[in-house]
Amino acid sequence: MIRALFTVVGMLSLALGVLGIFLPLLPTTPFLLLAAFCFLHGSQRMHHWLMSHRILGPYIRDFQSGRGIPLRSKCIALALMWPSLALSAWLMPVPWARWLLLIPGIGVTIYLWRLPTRPSD
Repeated sequence: MIRALFTVVGMLSLALGVLGIFLPLLPTTPFLLLAAFCFLHGSQRMHHWLMSHRILGPYIRDFQSGRGIPLRSKCIALALMWPSLALSAWLMPVPWARWLLLIPGIGVTIYLWRLPTRPSD
């Protein structure tokens, strides 16, 4: 029962992580790391698949080993996040709440720039 629960949570986390690649305000890394953790405890086959995946595998392994993420990925994330936050602020009907969008924006920016930058291959 517990293994099945880990597998289901892993699948949901994987789906959210993949969506996060395309949706700027949805985080990718935490969901992929959660999926790897859940698959490790729920399904060895899914964990092996995820870790050996051509695109997602190196991303997770590099992050877990502390190698960081490529500078290009950091720049793309920030280049997508800030216009999305600006659009959200512009569309937000409550003027004072627009300033609240700066909190996640600044937080994510600081977090990304503090992560180690992996040398380009």
